[in-house]
Order: sequence, then structure tokens, then C-alpha cells
Amino acid sequence: MHESHQMGSIGEKAFNHSSSNDSEAEYDRLRDLARAEGSKRGACFDRSRQAYESGDGATAHQLSEEGKAHGAKMAQYNKQASEFIFRENNANGRVPDDTIDLHGQFVEEAEDILEERIKYARSSGQTHLHVIVGKGIHSVNHVQKIKPRVEKVCQELGLQYTTEPNAGVMYVNLQGGPVNPPPQSHGGAQHGGYSGGNQQNSGQQQQGGYQQNANNNNNQNDELEKLAKKFLPKIIRKLEGCCVVM
Repeated sequence: MHESHQMGSIGEKAFNHSSSNDSEAEYDRLRDLARAEGSKRGACFDRSRQAYESGDGATAHQLSEEGKAHGAKMAQYNKQASEFIFRENNANGRVPDDTIDLHGQFVEEAEDILEERIKYARSSGQTHLHVIVGKGIHSVNHVQKIKPRVEKVCQELGLQYTTEPNAGVMYVNLQGGPVNPPPQSHGGAQHGGYSGGNQQNSGQQQQGGYQQNANNNNNQNDELEKLAKKFLPKIIRKLEGCCVVM
């Protein structure tokens, strides 16, 4: 990863909730480690090229291999960061079961996560999906980076979509027909995106159905974690030049 493609510290901006300092520090630590390995990889490849141009093939090969090793470490740290922020932002009670939050993901990560989430949603009979993409407030020049990639995925899959009243959220019709967003719920995720969802204290007002909803959410989170483990190896192969998304 070249320096021009690396991100700054975004830990506190990547969470959709009031996260602990420990959580923010862990996320930043993983991204920082990935960024450092990316810099080392770039330096090794530059030196390898110089050695090759000077006729020192053995040194060029050695430096190239070192660069590849740093690249593998970079991908591993980014994988850990992606998994960590995904679990934090999509934990039970933070978003409703028809919503996915892509805050804190790189563009390539967000694309693969969304593709797998759409597959799961359609296979389980869900009719729509709210996708929290962020408003781009914390991006360079306030440009939304996730949203264009979400639009690309929907276009490739032939799905209709629209931006919700909250500009940081998109509504995707999983049935292939025209977009007709249902009324939004209340509560849930707040950071940079969605205002719909189930508040954690809502169970106190709905004693009869709370346990069933909790079980359904737990089952969904189990499925989402399985999906995360499935799609992240593919992300590693695509993380050559990604940008942060907010």
C-alpha cells in the first residue's frame, strides 16, 4: 500500500455508537499496524527495483520477497480491523435486522461485505436492506466513498436503490422491483447514519415479544459473523490500493 492510499487515525469516527476508548484504540492500532506494514512493503519494492536496475538480481529478489511478506502482514492486520469494526457496529441491539453498517470499512471491504450480506438477506426472505454508508463528513473533501460502491453493487445485481432522508443511509429493494421504502423504525444506530432500529431498552415495553426478537437477532448475528469469516479472505486479495470509507 503506497502512502498516498493510506488513511489517518479514524477510530472514533468509525463507530456508530459511543465506543469505549479501548475499542477505539484497538481499531486504530490494527489499522496503524497495517499502514506501517504497507509502508515497509513499498520501501522494499522500491529498493528491489533499484537493485534490479543496477544488475543485482539476487538482492532484488530478496527485497521483493521481503516486500511480499510485509504485504501479507498488512492484509492480515486490515482483516482483523475489518472484522473488529464489523462486529462492533453490527452487534445485537445496535442496528435492526434489516440493516448493515459499513462504517470504518475500506471501500473494497465494504463491497465484499455488502455482496455477502445481500446474498444472506435474499436467501432468508428479506425484502429490503438499509445500508449505512456514512455522509462523508470525515472523508477528504467530504466525499462519500462507500455510497458509490454500494450503488455499483446494486447495479451489477439489478437491484433498485435510493438514498433515504438521512443522506448517510441507502435503501435497497432486494426483490428487484421499484423502490418503495417502508416507514423507518425508531432508535438504534446514530453515528453518521441510520436512525432506525431497536433500542436495547425496548424490551421493557414489549415483554411478550422481546425474547423472540432477541433470539432472532442473535441468530442473525451468528450468520453475519459466519459471513464475515467467509468474505474476508477474498478481501485480502483485493486490498492492494484501497481508500478509507466513511
